[in-house]
Amino acid sequence: MISMRIMLEWSDMKTRYLSKILCGLAVAAVTFTSATSGAVYAEENDVIANDSDIKVTNNASDDEANVEETEDAGETESGVGTKPAEFVDNMEGTIPSGIYIGENDASGMNAADAQKIVDDYLSKYDDVAFTLTVGENSIQADSKDLGLCARNSDVVARALNYGKEGNPIEEYKASTDLENNEKKVFALSLTADIGTAASYLEKNKAELVQEAVDNTVKRVDGKFEFVEGTPGVALMSGKSAMKIAEFVEGNWDGKDASLEMLTAEDKPQGSREELAQIQDQLSGFSTNFGTVDNGRTRNVKVGASKLDGLVVYPGQVVSVADTIGPTTEENGYFLAGSYENGTTVETYGGGICQVSSTLYNAVIRAELEVVTRSAHSMIVNYVEPSMDAAIADGVKDFQFRNNGEYPIYIEGYTSGGNLFFNIYGKETRPANRKIEFVSEVTSQEDPEKEFVPAPDQPIGYIETTTKPHIGYTARLWKIEYVDGVEVSRTVFNNSKYKPSAEIISVGVMTGNADAQNAVLAAIESKDEMAILTAVANNSDEAIAAAQQAAQEAQDAQQAQQAAQQAAQAAQNSQSADPNAAAGSQPADTAAPVTQ
Repeated sequence: MISMRIMLEWSDMKTRYLSKILCGLAVAAVTFTSATSGAVYAEENDVIANDSDIKVTNNASDDEANVEETEDAGETESGVGTKPAEFVDNMEGTIPSGIYIGENDASGMNAADAQKIVDDYLSKYDDVAFTLTVGENSIQADSKDLGLCARNSDVVARALNYGKEGNPIEEYKASTDLENNEKKVFALSLTADIGTAASYLEKNKAELVQEAVDNTVKRVDGKFEFVEGTPGVALMSGKSAMKIAEFVEGNWDGKDASLEMLTAEDKPQGSREELAQIQDQLSGFSTNFGTVDNGRTRNVKVGASKLDGLVVYPGQVVSVADTIGPTTEENGYFLAGSYENGTTVETYGGGICQVSSTLYNAVIRAELEVVTRSAHSMIVNYVEPSMDAAIADGVKDFQFRNNGEYPIYIEGYTSGGNLFFNIYGKETRPANRKIEFVSEVTSQEDPEKEFVPAPDQPIGYIETTTKPHIGYTARLWKIEYVDGVEVSRTVFNNSKYKPSAEIISVGVMTGNADAQNAVLAAIESKDEMAILTAVANNSDEAIAAAQQAAQEAQDAQQAQQAAQQAAQAAQNSQSADPNAAAGSQPADTAAPVTQ
């Protein structure tokens, strides 16, 4: 059995902390995974860069140039990392004469050429290896893994805009310095991006530490049994990332280095007394997925097994997509149909949304808080409209929070072609209060027919290759009853499902170019009757039949003409010999003479 844990570190840092330096002013979101289950609790942590001091030395000598390191990345009322209002972020034009970026003269360069100086400076550290250790355990990281970057990431913009920013006095001084041929050097220095480094540590922490296995329960013969966990060590990824950044900025000599990461004691979550509160069934829901053994039914079973036994403590958020994902072959999933861009395609994990949708219905009936839920792009048939919850790796997720005072236990299993989810905990809702969820379709949009040519099929082939889906808008009502009397009715969610056209493939393969062009032209017209007529008239069979009919008609005409000619010839012959026509004897025959 499995449970979830909120990692210590980000709450210790009050979930929001200031980083000394951050490349690109990123906002880092770090996802923490339970070592025992793969269940995920996501905590968003804004990583904000402080304004660094501007360091300027004014020396007239060309050998001692003015040096400036700047990072206008301060937190403002309007957001994170906003440049000061007086900063003119213009990347057009060329850099004034006398401006250096690091040791390179950038005079006259455009933004692309100047950026190459920065890129070349960073590329010197591409092959550097960092060994990150916890005791005897270690992992190797390179500059990309740790987000090694220029500390003053806006150096190119600064160089391009030198003399155009600041107050009038500062602008005048900068212009005067340039007119007097004084060097202006924008120094380059390094740091590590804290968000990138922290994410890398989180991804690879299993190689460095063994986290605690939480106390949990398992359901045996209808009863819950306590399962004791074990203590462990938690990697403090955020603070360790800050340590890496500080090392790169300060003591690092640019060569391979080794750093010890920061850790904390990781105690098992959940006491025996706390887990003993899990006794009552708060909700249950089931859907049918069929008994045929195929990729889809296997995926449903795999997904249910990854959620079965999950313990969620008060305040914790479950990401269903992360808990049962990724939907890859390596993670036990099979190829099956799924929705993608309004069509059905074969992907690993096809059908897994039935798992998230079934759990969604159990969650809302337990009245847990829904954090994130998305409808499918097209309607599904295993739940009513607005009762679904789609998931897709990195795109859609179903997340819910245990908003109660006691831990909950999720039971998921399949039996007889049905998928079941039950949620257990401590029932605190009044016995005379009941809730119901009712789906309502508010509009419907019929799908269109779309005819497409099938070059590998002969003319005469017409087949539906993608079934249509009706488009709907729908909403889900939550209805509350007390003593059997309705006391409230509220809209719980709204959903929109796009219509999906019926795709009909029309064969166009033939050796007759005229016939093919006729069918293609009909398809282009999108007129169904014209398409059907063109297909009927231009198939090889139809053409052969037409040719045979034409030949037979020609033969009949020729026969008729021959008969007419024969008759005409006979008539002409009679006209030329009238005696013959009358049946008289020949003119040279004499009658006998009587003696």
